[in-house]
Amino acid sequence: MTTRSPLGKPAAYPRQYSPESLHAIVRSDDRAALGIADDLPFHGCDLWNAWELTWLSSGGLPQVATAEIRVPVESPNIIESKSLKIYLNSFAMTNYSSIDAVAKAIAHDLGTCTGASVDVRLLEPSSAAGIKFESLPGDCLDSRNLRCDKWDVDAGLLQSATDDVINEQIHSHLLRSLCPVTNQPDFGSVAISYHGPRIDRDSLLRYIVSYRQHHAYHESCVERMFLDIEERCEPDQLTVYARYQRRGGIDINPFRSNFEPDPPNGRLWRQ
Repeated sequence: MTTRSPLGKPAAYPRQYSPESLHAIVRSDDRAALGIADDLPFHGCDLWNAWELTWLSSGGLPQVATAEIRVPVESPNIIESKSLKIYLNSFAMTNYSSIDAVAKAIAHDLGTCTGASVDVRLLEPSSAAGIKFESLPGDCLDSRNLRCDKWDVDAGLLQSATDDVINEQIHSHLLRSLCPVTNQPDFGSVAISYHGPRIDRDSLLRYIVSYRQHHAYHESCVERMFLDIEERCEPDQLTVYARYQRRGGIDINPFRSNFEPDPPNGRLWRQ
């Protein structure tokens, strides 16, 4: 595992399997800034899809697959995304006897890096039959005619519409945040499910848009959303699930909930 992040720096791509390319980022630093202690207010996972995975068979014939990776929220660390790209590309000139051997190696190395058991599923080309784009559940907020002028996160924008207690699913495709290291933009969609006082939709959309110039990793953005909505709108059940566009052949999809099981991995139209 690397001691220095490759983000924002020229990086060499190793020609052979290189688990030492992985770089861990400690979760506790961002969580401490959000006031999150060891007793997490949510469960969930970080669901990563890696679209550029190849290796050699025992006889040297290239093999290809995609990887679905689920890192539990309880893990002490996340994986820096560029280091994961470098690591996965290190398989390209390495021989493996089977796809299961590749999945086992990835699960072991990511588990070591994150400090938790990581679920890894590799999908061969034949599994692509029947796959289609999915839609986020509930109503889309994006057609609302709003004036927006807050460009860094402002929880004060959030408010309840009424005291009526409802079940609701809503989503937006207008999420944008910035990498805290490189300043590169990250684009995504976010789905929110809750039971509680009705959330004012205009206030929620303004709040989502207020991430537009906010510097934070994907996981931290979703955890902050969860905490802000929970505190300001007081639902007794809440899920926040973001589906980000891929960068470097990898998309990251953090899921945080206090009542729903881990999510399906439905690919959106921009992924």
